Amino acid sequence: MKKQSVLLDTNILVAGLSSRNGASFQLLRHCFDGKFEIVASVPLWLEYEATLKRAEIRKMHGLSARDIDDLLNNLAVAVRPTSLHYLWRPQLSDPGDEMVLETALNGAADALVTFNIGDFKPVADRLGLKLLRPADFLNMLKRNKP
Repeated sequence: MKKQSVLLDTNILVAGLSSRNGASFQLLRHCFDGKFEIVASVPLWLEYEATLKRAEIRKMHGLSARDIDDLLNNLAVAVRPTSLHYLWRPQLSDPGDEMVLETALNGAADALVTFNIGDFKPVADRLGLKLLRPADFLNMLKRNKP
């Protein structure tokens, strides 16, 4: 069975580190067991790092900058690096989401896992990109156990 490839929107990492009770945290844990691979580009990875290290976000998750570096270094093992050969801009109402869409499309991700379904939906439907909330992707992983 083909391993699923997904793009985890930055909000999934923030939620997963801020609470151990939700599906986002469970997805982060599953990143390390090889059940799926993460599609990521250099700009997306830099956004992960910058966002997770923001003072207001660090107050939410309580991790130091060094802890974030360690987490991202470990998470990188599950990443399929993606180059942005084709830019799709402008497609979305939020210019900050364009790079997320471009990474998902250039990386041929099976799905984009995000809390912001509405922000991506019109374009995702048109381009054939599956959008999933963390709980939906987690349920899909559970159903597809080998």
